[in-house]
Amino acid sequence: MALTGVEIFKLLPKTNCKKCGYPTCLAFAMKLAQGQVSIDSCPDIPEDIKQKLAEASAPPVKSIMFGVGDRAVKLGEETVLFRHDKRFVNPCVIALEIKDTLSEADINSKIELVLNSEIERVGQKLRIDAIALTNDSNNVSKLNAAAKIVATKASDVPIIICTGNPEAAEIVVKQFADKKPIIYGANPENAETMANIVKTHKAILGVTASAAFGGSGGGLTELSTITEKIKSLGVDDMVIDSGARKAKDILRDNTLIRRAAVKKNFKPLGYPVITFAQREDSLIEALIAAIGVAKYSSIIVLSSIEKWKNLSLFTLRQNLYTDPQVPMQVKQNIYKIGEPTPDSPLLITTNFSLTYFIVSGEIENSKVPSYLAVMDCEGLSVLTAWAAGKFTATKIAQFVKESGVENNIKHREIIIPGYVAILSGAIEDKLEGWKVTVGPREANGIPAFLRSRAA
Repeated sequence: MALTGVEIFKLLPKTNCKKCGYPTCLAFAMKLAQGQVSIDSCPDIPEDIKQKLAEASAPPVKSIMFGVGDRAVKLGEETVLFRHDKRFVNPCVIALEIKDTLSEADINSKIELVLNSEIERVGQKLRIDAIALTNDSNNVSKLNAAAKIVATKASDVPIIICTGNPEAAEIVVKQFADKKPIIYGANPENAETMANIVKTHKAILGVTASAAFGGSGGGLTELSTITEKIKSLGVDDMVIDSGARKAKDILRDNTLIRRAAVKKNFKPLGYPVITFAQREDSLIEALIAAIGVAKYSSIIVLSSIEKWKNLSLFTLRQNLYTDPQVPMQVKQNIYKIGEPTPDSPLLITTNFSLTYFIVSGEIENSKVPSYLAVMDCEGLSVLTAWAAGKFTATKIAQFVKESGVENNIKHREIIIPGYVAILSGAIEDKLEGWKVTVGPREANGIPAFLRSRAA
C-alpha cells in the first residue's frame, strides 16, 4: 500500500534544509505522498530509503516510456478510476496494424498514412502514435522482411512487434535496436524465453492470457500469474492484454484491471493495457476503440485509420485526457489572421482554447485579414470570464495598452464580443481616444459582420 505523508516523513532526514524547494521535510513528505513531487528532489535520502520510498510513491499503473526521440510516448502512470477524481495522465496510444502478409507497396502505403496522420486541434498536434507489426503469416522471414521496411521508412515511429514466436521476436527486434519497442506475445508457454529476449534488447514485453492466441484463456488470474513470473525474471516494463476481444469483455476486463491496480494496489495488474480493436467494419472498429479510449486502454490497435475515424478518436481522447480542473487555454497575444495591414480590424476575445479557435476560424472564413487580441482570462470563455471579473473594462483597457497593438494599427477601434456589449461604454472611458464596436453575439456571425464592414 502507498505510504501516507506522515509515514514518509518518518523516513526523511528531518533536517528542513529546503534543498527540495519546500520549507520543511513534512511539507515535502506531504507533496510526495500526493504524487506532486519526485523523490529525487531530496539529495540527502540514503539509497535504500530512496528505493523504498520510490516503490511506495509509484503510481498504481506503472509508467513506461515507449519508443525513443521526439515520437516517444509515455504509457501508464494513472492514479484514478474516474477523470473527475483528479485527471487521466498519459493519453492512450493509437497504433495502426500492418500485417506481414501485405505487399511491400501496401506496407509503404500504410506507413505513409501514419506519417501523414497529424492534425491540429485546439492548439494540440494529434496523430497516430505507433505501428503494430503483426506476424499474420506465421513465417519468420516474412515478418523480418516487413520489419525492415518499417524500420527504414518509419524509423522514429514507436513499434509493436506482435508475435508469439520467440524465434521471430529474437530476429525481428534487432531491426529496432535501441528504439524501445514492445514485443507483444508473451503467454504462459513462452513467458521465460520472451522475458530473456526483452532483457537482452531493452524492449517492453506485451503479456497476454492464452485466449488471445487461441487457447482456452485463464483471464485476469492467469494474466496476473504470468506478470508475477516475468517480474521475478527481472522484467518490469510490461503492457498487458486479458485476451478480451468482444466489446463487453474489453469493458469488463479493463475496468477490473484498473480497479485492482488503483483500489487494491494489486501490482501484478498494475501495468498499461493494450487493446486490439480490429474489425472488418470500420465503424464498429471505431466504436470498439472508443470504449478503449474511455475505459483505460493505454494502447489501442486499429486495422485502418480513415480521417473521419482519426478525428473522432483524437477528439474523444483529447477531451478525456485534459485536466478537468484546468481549462485548455492559449497564450495571451495579438494574433494575426491572414496578412493584416495597419487598417485591418482589431477584435478581442478570451484565451479559452475552444473560443480562440472558433473565433479565429470564423475570421479566416471571412477572408478579411484581421488582428485578434487574445486576453488571458485563465482559460475561461467570454461570458464566464466576464461573470468572474476577469474580462472587465479595466482589464481589457490595461491589456490593450500593454500589448503594443497601437504600434501596428492606424485606427483606434476595437471590436468586442456581442455577449459583453454592456462593457462598451466603460471600455471607451478607460481607453481614451478609442472607439468600441460591438460585434456579433455568436462566432458564426463574424464573417458576414467583417465582410459588411470591408465592403
